[in-house]
This record gives sequence, structure tokens and C-alpha cells, in this order.
Amino acid sequence: MLAPPLLRPVAEHGLLVEFGALMTPEVHERVLQLDAALTRQPFPGFAEAVPGSATLLVRFDPLVADHHSVGAHVLALLGAPFTAPQPRLHEMPVCYDAELSPDLRDVAAATGLSPDEVIAQHLAASFEVSMYGFAPGYAYLTGVPQAIRVPRKPAAIRDVPRGSVLIAGQQCIVSTLTMPTGWSIIGRSPRRVLTGDADHPFLFEVGDRVRFTRITRAEFDWMEGA
Repeated sequence: MLAPPLLRPVAEHGLLVEFGALMTPEVHERVLQLDAALTRQPFPGFAEAVPGSATLLVRFDPLVADHHSVGAHVLALLGAPFTAPQPRLHEMPVCYDAELSPDLRDVAAATGLSPDEVIAQHLAASFEVSMYGFAPGYAYLTGVPQAIRVPRKPAAIRDVPRGSVLIAGQQCIVSTLTMPTGWSIIGRSPRRVLTGDADHPFLFEVGDRVRFTRITRAEFDWMEGA
């Protein structure tokens, strides 16, 4: 059984709910449950909840609520029985063409696998959206198989294209912007994580599941153009 969370004030408009120092399946499940409960039962002045791996930041209007009232609402929600909603499953197309996967062979060499075996491991995995961070739409997907886990590179490289499929440790990301990264690039997806919808700006919700499906270079070029 998990210990009660720590409630830490953040400036005058936030409360950080800390469930633990490290992310475990049990800890992250509590984060997702509280996030969903706040969506269903918000308090007066509620602005948003921002899930992390083991924490949830609750933002509120300080003219309407305060740290004490928000903390009381959070603890009441945590004390009530609740079942998290069923996560959605997203299929993300990815092309592993050599031009689009510059680090695939390096990952294979580091793990003692062939490039095809690295691809097979990636395709067989089931990923969970654990949190957003670092850049708009950067969904951190946990679930990289142990057999293909590699550390970050010693230094980042610049101008990594949008849609690049990146791995480091147990996490995977589909990049949303052209920007630097120190993660290994093993493919590219033509599907956009940034939706352009103001009400639902990101394709995934925290807690959703993601599986990758392989496409050819011709299919990638067609979908990218479309």
C-alpha cells in the first residue's frame, strides 16, 4: 500500500502532489487516477493538472482557491474509490529506412542485435504515455524493451527532423519539432502528435497506450506529403 502523498505549495497558484521519489507502476497509476478524478470533479478555481512520472502539479486561481482548500480536495479525491478510465490505443506508423534512422545500426551494435532485430523489438513493444515535457507535444513513452535500451549520447546533435522516433533508456519519443537531441534516432513517423486543435492540442493523453507499425519508405513519403 502506498504512503499518503506529500503536498508541496508551488508559488501562490500551484500545489505539487508527490507520490514518490521514483516512478513505479503503482505510483504512476495513482498519478493518472488523481488526474482523471480532478477532471471529473474539479474544485472552484481549478485551472489544470500536469501529470509527471511520480507527481501531479495542480494549478489554480489564487483569487478563488488556496493551498489548504486545494489540498483538502485532493486528499478527499484520493480517499474515495475510483477506477481510472480505460486508456486509448494509438497506432503510430514508423519508417525505419536507413536515411530516416541514422542511429539504428549504432543501437544494434551496442545491444549485440542486428538492425532487423532492433526493429522487431521496437514493433513488439507496448508503450505507455507517462508524461509530457521538454517541448510542446513531447510525449514520454515508457516501455522500450530491455534488449534495446541504450543510454543518451555524450552530446546532442542539432536539427533533428520533426517526427523522428527517439529512444534512450526505457523511454521513447516521437519528436514534434526540428531541434537538437541526444537520444538515438531509429526511425521517423509521418503522423503528427501536435493536432492543431486548441481543445485537444496533443494526439495522446497521459496514460494512453502506443504501438508502432512499420511502413515502407514509399508509404512514408506519401503520408508525409498528404
